[in-house]
Amino acid sequence: MRIFVFSKNNMLFYGILTIALIGMMTLRSIGYTDVANASARLLPIYSVETDEKCVAITFDSAWGDEDTQKILDALSKNNAKATFFVTGDYLDRCGISAKAFYDAGYEIANHSDMHPHPNKLSEEQLKEDTRKCEEKIFALTGKRNNLYRAPYGEYNNDTVSTINSMGYYFIQWDADSLDYKKLSEEQICERILKRVKNGSIILFHTGTQNTASALEKLLPRLSEMGYSFKSVGELIHKDNFYIDNSGRQIKNVS
Repeated sequence: MRIFVFSKNNMLFYGILTIALIGMMTLRSIGYTDVANASARLLPIYSVETDEKCVAITFDSAWGDEDTQKILDALSKNNAKATFFVTGDYLDRCGISAKAFYDAGYEIANHSDMHPHPNKLSEEQLKEDTRKCEEKIFALTGKRNNLYRAPYGEYNNDTVSTINSMGYYFIQWDADSLDYKKLSEEQICERILKRVKNGSIILFHTGTQNTASALEKLLPRLSEMGYSFKSVGELIHKDNFYIDNSGRQIKNVS
């Protein structure tokens, strides 16, 4: 019978080997899980793949409306279409402004009813909140909307799946003005001009300090660069598309 004698050095060697093997197995397991999660991740539409030099100007309307006329003037002056994602609460408080946007020909879309954190809601709570806003939009416009943007830009697989199941296109953005942080006109313009590309969805807010005046400078510059302005509904692909891992919506060639 062969007898193994373990010295301190042998014990140390086998101990290190065991730890290494366990570590490799753990990393392999974690890596597999990450790949699986990444492949199953659901994303909103951040931008749209297109050869056309166009962008979508969007506004989240959940706060005030003191800049309504100035925003309307800037858009009209530059022949710029836009989409306003409104909350139900905004419609309750600022319905006159929302109607002014709609009457001027701009697209009205769903931004929730009470601006909750979507990831903290159950599926039924998210559906109910979304429906409440939708009914208020219908009361204003007489039309059914199929565009949704989450409050705080917040989402996970469950929220995207729920919103998609309701027949909405879940819309995010790829160029953020950060106007709500009270950036100057120049800072807002600089941020957008650095990020804009064909098919960009640009985010602004109503009821902010420098948004309207920034638009007066930004929109002519975008036009000079050759960009035209579309509503989100006109920009996105309605069927036969996929969304890549950057959130870019791409039309299936086949």
